[in-house]
Amino acid sequence: MVVWRGGRMKRTFDILIVLLALIPALLVGIVLAAVIRVKLGSPILFLQARRGKNGKVFKIVKFRSMSDERDAEGGLLPDDKRLIPFGRWLRKTSLDELPELWNVLKGEMSLVGPRPLLAEYMPLYSDDQKRRHEVRPGITGWAQVNGRNALDWQERFELDVWYVENHNFWLDLKILWLTLFAVVKKDGISADGHATMPKFKGSEEQN
Repeated sequence: MVVWRGGRMKRTFDILIVLLALIPALLVGIVLAAVIRVKLGSPILFLQARRGKNGKVFKIVKFRSMSDERDAEGGLLPDDKRLIPFGRWLRKTSLDELPELWNVLKGEMSLVGPRPLLAEYMPLYSDDQKRRHEVRPGITGWAQVNGRNALDWQERFELDVWYVENHNFWLDLKILWLTLFAVVKKDGISADGHATMPKFKGSEEQN
């Protein structure tokens, strides 16, 4: 467990699993990229600044699922207005996150860990919430198999910090296994009234 917490064994495990999944992932990715190109045009990939281990900013890579539709003033329409039907399907199946395997290979992410959130949220965290950055963020995580986006922010942070304090090899295997069921069931894709999650605006416990 000490070695796993230190990161070397966990990192080796991540690379091994990604390499084993590389060929099927590439084949599926090529098909999805072609469909996205037809339905949404370019770019096919969506890059966004997120916070990783120790709060370091990196660019997460995902398949694009939204249009660039704007209002009369030139501002982007709300997410639920820009999310096309194919994009909703991508999110329900979590296939929009397939390119994040590249982030894992680069060492910016892990297969399992707290989901990386927007870089702009960092100043809003309480000291306890910042602990989610003590480990690499993950493609899936403890919060994702315990409610995903249907959780409120406080519940999500509590689950993230619990993972930081308790993660080990067997817990990661359990999370990966439960993720398969969560994807099939398509539970917790979005919060009520939102395409995904409402923006985090800070907590009452902020220090």
